[in-house]
Amino acid sequence: MTVSELPRLSAHEAETLHELYRHLHRNPELSMQEHATQERIEAELDALGIERFRCGGTGVVGVLENGEGPVVAFRADTDGLPIEESTGREYASRARGTLPDGREVPVMHGCGHDTHIVSLLAAARALVCDTDRWGGTVVLIFQPGEETAAGARAMVEDGLWDRAPRPEAILGQHVSPARAGTVALAPGVATAMADSLRVTVRGHQTHGSQPQDGKDPIVAAAAMVTRLQTIVSRELAPQEAAVVTVGTFHAGLKENIIPEEAEFTINTRALSEGTRERLIEAIRRILRGEAIAAGIEEPEIEKIYDFPINVNDAAASERVLEGLRQALGEEAVQRSAPMMGSEDFGWLGTAIGVPSVFWWFGGVDEPQQGGPVNHSPRFAPDPESALRAGTTAALAGLWQWVGHEG
Repeated sequence: MTVSELPRLSAHEAETLHELYRHLHRNPELSMQEHATQERIEAELDALGIERFRCGGTGVVGVLENGEGPVVAFRADTDGLPIEESTGREYASRARGTLPDGREVPVMHGCGHDTHIVSLLAAARALVCDTDRWGGTVVLIFQPGEETAAGARAMVEDGLWDRAPRPEAILGQHVSPARAGTVALAPGVATAMADSLRVTVRGHQTHGSQPQDGKDPIVAAAAMVTRLQTIVSRELAPQEAAVVTVGTFHAGLKENIIPEEAEFTINTRALSEGTRERLIEAIRRILRGEAIAAGIEEPEIEKIYDFPINVNDAAASERVLEGLRQALGEEAVQRSAPMMGSEDFGWLGTAIGVPSVFWWFGGVDEPQQGGPVNHSPRFAPDPESALRAGTTAALAGLWQWVGHEG
């Protein structure tokens, strides 16, 4: 199967979808707040005559049926990030949103989820326009809240698989800053499990000129942050993949006051449950030990969220790889190592014991060494190339189940 044998969109249809992409990019919404995005996806599905229902709050599920045949699902995530865009694009986001803690923040599709939405809608449109060459059912999952690991779980808990046909496999993809037209897929472990924790260190407030009368939570918390960096470098084997990141640190309101408390957040990544357990145990031990050394109470640890490990089924991965090679060419498709990034995509399949496959497609015409990556305020896929790549890859994967030539 070559690219020319896949369903194709007309030039007018492609431009319509490019305009949809620009609209979505201008108007991103934070996780689990994707109300306008949800309504726009519904309008697109209605225009194609695809039955759909809401699921998981701001999620949408479309069911595209075309006679007898296999059932396969494909997921696209829909949320933006609290990032202020600096791409300089004409359609750059100026949107703002409110985080759950009440803070107003800029919002950007800094991870390319707008590309995912439009690529899946483009694939659906191509299938609707070419029903003679495929048969079966495609379940289109537009999932909210991927960035906070809330969306997949919310859809499952909202009865996703009680309301949608049970698929034989669930597919998903993600845009990357690699060259457009290339794909990377890791059979087996694909993305890391992750945990995010909030740590509150409580001391005793006093005047900055009288430190002997207080307990400084900033000094204690700083010692904790420094010591946490030794977990990966000194407690795990060099061959054992893991990450410990302290991403935020907040304390105090004035330079001459030792505050009552300090707060920081931790994010961990691991490729096995055993590694994850060692990371969490070491974090708790270090926080407890540094608190004892500082003469303060043990810090409070609150879980913010966690991501599952994402495992690509071996047999289904080979099936998808074959389809991608036929569509894009042997040289464009790579088997990759596991990514240390995380995804909640895996919950959709494990909830019902169905194999899943997740891959990365390039979205940049001219990749740059050290150039902007996902979650950067400068991350900017080349729309035409990225959408062509995402649509082709989505169709190539789906075609392995529902295409008559697959």
